[in-house]
Amino acid sequence: MKAKYFLGAVLMAILGAAIALFAYTRIIEKPATVLTRNDSSKISTQEASPVLTSYPLQDPQPVDLTYAAELTVHAVVHVHIKTTVGAEANNPILQWFYGDRSSRPREVSGYGSGVIISPDGYIITNNHVVEDADNIEVVLNDNRTFPAKLIGRDPNTDIALLKINAANLQFIKYGDSDQLKLGEWVLAVGNPFNLTSTVTAGIVSAKGRNLGILDSNYSIESFIQTDAALNVGNSGGALVNTKGLLVGITSAIVSPSGAYAGNSFAIPVNIVKKVVGDLKEYGQVQRAIIGVNIKAVTEEDAKKNKYDELKGAVISNIVPGGSADAAGLRENDIVTKFDGVAVNSPSELQEQVGEHRPGDKATITYIRNGKENTVSITLKNIAGTTSLVTPEMEEGPMVLGARIESLSPSERDKYDVDSGVKVTEINDGKLKDLGIRKGYIILSINGKKVKSASDVRDAVGGQKNLKSIEGIQSDGTMFSYSFRN
Repeated sequence: MKAKYFLGAVLMAILGAAIALFAYTRIIEKPATVLTRNDSSKISTQEASPVLTSYPLQDPQPVDLTYAAELTVHAVVHVHIKTTVGAEANNPILQWFYGDRSSRPREVSGYGSGVIISPDGYIITNNHVVEDADNIEVVLNDNRTFPAKLIGRDPNTDIALLKINAANLQFIKYGDSDQLKLGEWVLAVGNPFNLTSTVTAGIVSAKGRNLGILDSNYSIESFIQTDAALNVGNSGGALVNTKGLLVGITSAIVSPSGAYAGNSFAIPVNIVKKVVGDLKEYGQVQRAIIGVNIKAVTEEDAKKNKYDELKGAVISNIVPGGSADAAGLRENDIVTKFDGVAVNSPSELQEQVGEHRPGDKATITYIRNGKENTVSITLKNIAGTTSLVTPEMEEGPMVLGARIESLSPSERDKYDVDSGVKVTEINDGKLKDLGIRKGYIILSINGKKVKSASDVRDAVGGQKNLKSIEGIQSDGTMFSYSFRN
């Protein structure tokens, strides 16, 4: 009997313990605890399910370009130009067949785009849109038409600045082209094929492109490449980012057919705003140079300098007495940074220098014999001083009523000559009286070959002694005049 009572007590104890445990865990629901490593504190935990710690995939949101389009379309204008042309003066072959009709002038028209950059009517366009214009008109997006004044132009960057008498105009604010990233969305706004207010979209495909289309001794080419569609008439239009800020001026395409073929090019706005600022303030671009010739880095150049990359710009020649010479730079040095900004190619170095003025101080980082060095440099103008650039420095002096400049290496190759000067501006004077026009190449005067404006001045003996002149007309044919004194 005692065994039965004992067994019954045990079973009752077990049952009571089970009931107590059930009440403890199910009814009271006291949370479990775990001890930390030093057993000095407790952390509460609750029931949880295991989850993966990667960020969940989300559907990509499409880029919204409507804001940028609406913000900019009314600030891009249609630029209409008119100019007077005629057959080459005194061309004996044309006169033989057509008589005097061959030299009768006729008016031709052209068009392009422009970007309003201030509410009082300053407008940026391309130099190649207006360089030959006798008359310029601007048509706004609301169809109002204004005569435009040419404030200034810069063939070296293909930028021109116009002004119309208007107020409270919608305009586009400057962005920062240095901050553009490959793959970033951009809009091109312009007037292709005379179709006003056309917007196309694309991405930034490349930066720092040099196309070799600006034929000048001091040209700056560092184009932004995009796949936004451009066609004839887009020149001078706006390239904007998704915030509607101006990041470039659309200028060119590369195409086997002359129509859009998948790539287009714009001038970076950081170059544009510097040129525009100079034209507004001085009427002349204040161009800074460092006094070097540069080229792309080759494997041989990198090996010579114990350099592991093919980035930068190799100094191929130093101008004696120039900024680079004074700073201690040498031929074969590889420039990798300018004023702290990385330089990956010669065009990028040109772009960074082009954002400065004579007299500015900067730093140049370069590689020499495997060692990186940084030096300070004071930029100069084309005359080798730090003073402001004058039209005579930039464009050359007037001789016989014309402004002339030396031929660039590519122009000498094009015409297969080893000397010559190009007429860049023609005013009243002896050359205009002879029928010589802008774009003509003068090879010799009074039997002497000429390579510069000073050569021309020396050859004519103070502009009083003109016996003969020979050269090349705009159509590539030769001209020759001789006179009796």
